[in-house]
Amino acid sequence: MLRAFFNLVKRWQLNDRQGRILLGEPATRTYARWKAGDVDQSRISRDIRERLSILMGVHKSLRYMFPEPSRAYDWLHKPNQVFGGGSALGRLLAGSISDLVAVRAYLDAERGGW
Repeated sequence: MLRAFFNLVKRWQLNDRQGRILLGEPATRTYARWKAGDVDQSRISRDIRERLSILMGVHKSLRYMFPEPSRAYDWLHKPNQVFGGGSALGRLLAGSISDLVAVRAYLDAERGGW
């Protein structure tokens, strides 16, 4: 799932700092190793696995809602009243797992997943 995450980081036009925030701020060196493909699966915490799952769900929901990938990725960056006028990406980058869940829940509700 980390490989898919790093593809998302690229598609969502995020830098390494932002990617680290989405994963719960692992050490810079750890993040760099993971990005390079040097991953010891036994060292991936439950928190990071949950974050990865939620982020993959966000991506999946966006792809269902927006058949054109560029529109889905652009939506993340646009202001949205649901997120207090900020973007969904801004909410994701607030960093807590509850922020990730909020964006995922919103998208699931919008696409009728509840």
